[in-house]
Amino acid sequence: MLPGGEPPHGAARPAQPALRGPGQPARPAAPRPALPGPGLVNVANALTVLRLALVPVFVACLLAGGPGWRVAAFVVFAVASVTDLLDGRLARSRGLITDFGKIADPIADKALTGAALVTLSALGELAWWVTVVILAREISVTLLRFWVIRRGVIAASRGGKLKTLLQVVAIALYVLPGPPAVVREAVMAAAVAVTVVTGIDYAVRAVRLRRRPPAGAGAAP
Repeated sequence: MLPGGEPPHGAARPAQPALRGPGQPARPAAPRPALPGPGLVNVANALTVLRLALVPVFVACLLAGGPGWRVAAFVVFAVASVTDLLDGRLARSRGLITDFGKIADPIADKALTGAALVTLSALGELAWWVTVVILAREISVTLLRFWVIRRGVIAASRGGKLKTLLQVVAIALYVLPGPPAVVREAVMAAAVAVTVVTGIDYAVRAVRLRRRPPAGAGAAP
């Protein structure tokens, strides 16, 4: 380097940053990398897996017999039902919705409800036709959900939420020793009625949604 900051003759000059003249457009900013989606291992999925794991524990307690085991079965069922309430809220509020959760959550719900109804019917405490009606509705709704999946998603209605609440309360009354038979039967009858009505409503909405063109069918390539 010569005095004055000039490089020797023949030496490469250091690169100077290009200056933007007046009127020239600014260079576009580099695109930001896409944020990674939620991982498979998260609190919402953990609650769903816990609910699935509690199903055989609940059935074992229910089959053991005796007031103590019935109370234990009620506690297990209550804990599993609370996880059903929490996992969906956590997944939506914290952005933890995953493909695993979309599949495992409804499976866990139906496994818990189905196991309770079938076990109670096997013990002779609940009429089999009640179990068949409720399970037929749940399975039909699941099949309808897959039938219209390309058209969109049918949002849960207030009737559907009421149906879930009535089913949980009715099953809990049958599991817990002590409630009068007339109370258990009245709540279960209400649960069956709402289950059938909401199932019909879901089927009607599924047919209407099915008639729509698939998402993006009319979009330009």
